[in-house]
Amino acid sequence: MNDKASKPYTIRLFIPDGDPNSFKIIDRMNWTGVGLEVARDSWDKYKNRKEFAQAGIYILIGYGDDPDLPIVYIGQGDGVKDRIESHIKNKLFWDKVLVFISSDGGLNRAHITWIEWALIKQADKMKRCKLDNNAIPNEPTLTESDKADTQEFLNEMLSIFPLVEIRVFDKAKKIEVDYKPHTEGYSKRTKVQDTIVVPAQEDGFREVFLGENRWYAIRISGGKLDDIQYIAAYQTAPVSAITHYAEVESIEAYGDGGKYQLNFRAPAIEIEPIRFGDAKSGSMQAPRYTTFEKLMNSKTIKELFE
Repeated sequence: MNDKASKPYTIRLFIPDGDPNSFKIIDRMNWTGVGLEVARDSWDKYKNRKEFAQAGIYILIGYGDDPDLPIVYIGQGDGVKDRIESHIKNKLFWDKVLVFISSDGGLNRAHITWIEWALIKQADKMKRCKLDNNAIPNEPTLTESDKADTQEFLNEMLSIFPLVEIRVFDKAKKIEVDYKPHTEGYSKRTKVQDTIVVPAQEDGFREVFLGENRWYAIRISGGKLDDIQYIAAYQTAPVSAITHYAEVESIEAYGDGGKYQLNFRAPAIEIEPIRFGDAKSGSMQAPRYTTFEKLMNSKTIKELFE
């Protein structure tokens, strides 16, 4: 969607009160737009700035019950202040708002309505957030020249989002796993920790690990991404054992918080349970790494991770 992504550019951040978590002004060189990010608890302090009286687009961002997928609401208004003021009262999820206006007053209602539509459509397509908008509107009508100019403004916005930690409009990069069957010279690779073991509660295990052939919201260190070939599930109490594994087909970013989703090559395979036994308390509260060979030959958690 952003054809500027491969070109170099300069972004300037101005922090008026010295606190980047409170308020920041975002400017891109040679652009007619300006971005403003305001924390919800700082809104009253900054809401009377002249920028918020202009026509613009705004994005409310926060989290709900799922700490991994942000909740996003995308809106626009001839004066964004009144719209955001209303959301203080009727939308509780957001903790910051990102506003985009034109520095030369060039955005009108038709432009901002089209950008609102484009952002809602993009966020829905990427599936990296929970959209609080009720529906995707129909594309507004613009003249050919207006649409070209508005698309250019949108492209500049999209280039800024990742720099303020908003990735819900970007396509999650998928890593295709170069699968190496363990039967083919696997003994030479036994020191490679190619298996990640994840804790799974009963509902998630049945619905996602077995039902959807994937597992998500896993934090994986960057140095491990190229090694992972398998995923195994440790079912928490009362099962308290590793019971299934699957071959990993691909890995992609999940949500907006630096976590990943592992997609399986085929349905998970049941194995002889690897019991918790006398492992230390808390041993399986987070993902851990091992080798596939040890997964196939261990009887207890302690033995698996020695």
